[in-house]
Amino acid sequence: MIDKKEVFRMNYETVIGLEIHAELNTKSKIFCGCSTKFASEPNENTCPVCLGLPGTLPVLNEEVVKLAVKAGTALNCKINNVSKMDRKNYFYPDLPKAYQISQYDLPLCSGGYVEFECEGRNVRVRINRIHIEEDAGKLIHLDDEPYSLVDYNRTGVPLIEIVSEPDMRSPLEAVTFLRILKSILEYGEISDCRMEQGSLRCDANISVRPAGQKEYGTKVELKNINSFRELQKALEKEERRQIEMYRFGEGHKIVQETRRWDSGKGRTVSMRSKEEAHDYRYFPEPDLAPVIIDEQTVAGIRSSLPELPLEKRRRFIDDYKLSADDADILTSDRHLSEFFENTVKAGAAPKTAANWVLGDLLRMLNESGLTSEAIPVAPDYLHRLIAMVGEGKISNTAGKEIFKEMFASGRTPEEILEEKGLAQISSEDDLAVLVRKVLEDNPKSIDDYRKGKTQAAGYLVGQVMKASQGRANPKMVQELVMRELGAM
Repeated sequence: MIDKKEVFRMNYETVIGLEIHAELNTKSKIFCGCSTKFASEPNENTCPVCLGLPGTLPVLNEEVVKLAVKAGTALNCKINNVSKMDRKNYFYPDLPKAYQISQYDLPLCSGGYVEFECEGRNVRVRINRIHIEEDAGKLIHLDDEPYSLVDYNRTGVPLIEIVSEPDMRSPLEAVTFLRILKSILEYGEISDCRMEQGSLRCDANISVRPAGQKEYGTKVELKNINSFRELQKALEKEERRQIEMYRFGEGHKIVQETRRWDSGKGRTVSMRSKEEAHDYRYFPEPDLAPVIIDEQTVAGIRSSLPELPLEKRRRFIDDYKLSADDADILTSDRHLSEFFENTVKAGAAPKTAANWVLGDLLRMLNESGLTSEAIPVAPDYLHRLIAMVGEGKISNTAGKEIFKEMFASGRTPEEILEEKGLAQISSEDDLAVLVRKVLEDNPKSIDDYRKGKTQAAGYLVGQVMKASQGRANPKMVQELVMRELGAM
């Protein structure tokens, strides 16, 4: 059965490229010593340099260059031994100098790529460039007030801008690419990628053309999207809008413009036309020397890279025999993958550990609002709990109850087991007493079983488990119930 979306799209081809901004993991800003700490008091982390006061001079933060090179090597880029900083001139209230220090014609990195699978298609997204630049401040628009406020704390926070080629052919491919890129930056400790805080955000360029046409359609830019879900929804809506214009013979009326995503109304909204490229009057930054990086430095940074998510995914499938879907979810999050692997190293079977991590653990993280970075359960504790269930000391139901308490308190499974008295009843004599009592109380079910209603046996097993508060060994209960019924 063909998906309705596919029927809608099949006569057209969508072309998408992304421009991703990621804040770098540095303690100080790109050109001064001010803190990059998030959620400080407004304008607390500022100084004459990042405020652009007369007579101040910028000094390039060396760690910014190293992290950008690390990103470039992780994304298979060429690291340019010589690059330079440029002034990008435009006036906006959150840009105190009236220009942004960025890179124009000589970026730090160029020519990389990311490869992945999406909907059965092997996708290779080329990276055009990665350059470093300073972030702008933040405007705060007040309801029913004739003015806005500005917070300059973010001014000068170091960014890398990763510019892809227009190699993605569906919104899902774009979202998958962004997810992989995020995990690469997290694994390399290049950026914390906290999208809810704006430390990873993207602009998307999207156009549509009739299938088979070589020339690109008119490009529309969607600005400042900071979640995977909203990116997919925005691209799908814009894709549909452009295809509908083609279908009604108005494809020629699509204009090059910048649009924003209105999540409340579920549509893209025009912000400004972009019929001609904006003239930013780039020129070399006169207060900063060219950035020169030798091959030895690049080699050292390359050797410091950890195992990246796509490599780890292959290893999880090959070594642990996990399914591709399980490996995808586990390796998309560095902390989650480390927790899983440490549980396995403690002695748990890989598939069983994956089931617990992807089931109970992820559910509790979502319910509690905690991130994977703050998992309150030790991997060894989960291994010991899995062993208890596997050895028959506790039932699977009791195991889930213990895990819930472990998550809430951080205590050992043994402590919780003793406190709650959840040890599995595996004594045949004790279970026989429970079984006989349940059979005595349910004569109708026994009669139904005799008449051929085999599901009655399952009901009786359930009643025994209920009477034992889930502590009875289910396999033994089933055997005893069938034995007693057979003897009647």
